[in-house]
Amino acid sequence: MAPLVRRGWTTLPDTERLLTVAQAADLLGTSERFPRRLIAERRIRFVRLGETGKRGHVRIPESALREFIAAGVVEPLTVTDAWPEPWRAA
Repeated sequence: MAPLVRRGWTTLPDTERLLTVAQAADLLGTSERFPRRLIAERRIRFVRLGETGKRGHVRIPESALREFIAAGVVEPLTVTDAWPEPWRAA
């Protein structure tokens, strides 16, 4: 019998926390639907536990959630960004 080959195997650091969908939603301050949509759209890394396919449990690495949050950070505008030199009041 040939060995089972799976794609995308990665290892997580021993200190990596795996969050449930409810915990991820709580950290984001959203309903559980939002992290589930991120998973469904493959916009965030996740770990599938148990059965393959759509069944089974998923967990979101805490680092993946923090990366998602960091990617959405918008820095505030400065005066020079908002009003270039020629239009700025003297």
